[in-house]
Amino acid sequence: MLASLRKYRNYRLYFGGQIVSYCGSWMQDTALPWLVLQLTHSPFHVGLLVFCRYGPFMVGGLYGGVIADRFDNRRVLICSQSLALCVAAALAAVAFTGTGELWLLYLLATGTGVALVFDNPSKHALIYQLVGRTELRNAVSLNISLQNAAKIVGPALGGVLIAAFGVGWCFAVNACSFLAVLAALLAMRPAELFPVERGERQTGLQALREGVGEMFRSPFLRAVLAMGAVLGLFGFSAIRTLLSVLADDTLNGGPRTFGVLFAAYGAGAVAGALAGAARARTGRWMLLGGALLFSTPVLALSAVHATVVAAALLFVAGAGWATWSSQAMAQVQLAAPDRMRGRVISLYTYTIIASAPLGGLLGGWLAGVGGTSLAFAVSGCAGVTATAAGAVALHDRRARSRRVAVEPPLFDETAV
Repeated sequence: MLASLRKYRNYRLYFGGQIVSYCGSWMQDTALPWLVLQLTHSPFHVGLLVFCRYGPFMVGGLYGGVIADRFDNRRVLICSQSLALCVAAALAAVAFTGTGELWLLYLLATGTGVALVFDNPSKHALIYQLVGRTELRNAVSLNISLQNAAKIVGPALGGVLIAAFGVGWCFAVNACSFLAVLAALLAMRPAELFPVERGERQTGLQALREGVGEMFRSPFLRAVLAMGAVLGLFGFSAIRTLLSVLADDTLNGGPRTFGVLFAAYGAGAVAGALAGAARARTGRWMLLGGALLFSTPVLALSAVHATVVAAALLFVAGAGWATWSSQAMAQVQLAAPDRMRGRVISLYTYTIIASAPLGGLLGGWLAGVGGTSLAFAVSGCAGVTATAAGAVALHDRRARSRRVAVEPPLFDETAV
């Protein structure tokens, strides 16, 4: 399970820095909406904050992959993490001084989105350089388990700090957490990184077009991208929107019920990612199994009116999502050529992250029309359908590959 941590010093440094940083980032993501809500008492302004947070990635996320393929990933991360540190420090200063003008908070939230544009594809591409092809699946699974654990620990710590000392300390702690990441990046030994091929210099548009072309030329990458788009839009984004509605309206609970549901989903995600890390080999059936393990409980939630049952289903759904996402990210990286890995990663992650606002709106609209029963039924059916279509596409691809391998050519190409 911990093979990549045992074997590679650079990955141990990276993983240790991320333990601190992920928790700090979730503390900030908890505190910033709370601060805006306290200033405005308006859900609309909180939604606008989320738009500012992810807007830059929706606009420039694909170009982040071009940067990841052109420049040294470790140095790009040093720059993006430094920018994120400055934003967190500025938020802390604003919160401590009480000069929280809304436009300034929106501007700083946009700054975190700009950092994400450069950070996301380079971070994933760097993992390949830290551990190579052999341990990539293990390292990706460990990283996803860490992210999901931070989703539980970070907001919990943020809530304690907000209640005890105020929102400013969440931003201050997050700013300090970036120091751990920067120290880890600077302490790495570049000579121990696995080398990757860098393609020839192109304009941004040419490089982006080449990356998109590579994704759509490959039947495997095309199938994973399509499944990711559906699961992200109808499943993952909807769950993040609907958990509060499920707890409050459907289950007639309160904040404690919401906390139980959120914790169950997060605990399942950690368990699924760790189980994936423990497997030495993986394949397309793990990919499809993770998607089905996520979609089936989501569909079942449409008929649930008991908190215990809902929590159990969310645990399974969390395990399924972690299995799917770790398998998809690892296999996308392995299938992509070295010189285009960053662009392929950015295109895949773009389908997940950019779908968040649309998926949230869709889930909210469906819940408004027919409650969580309709919303989860549509989300689950879409996920199961996408999984079935993906299974057919990947099976046809494997069958074609086998025919090419065993059938002789119809004519001698050397004679033409």
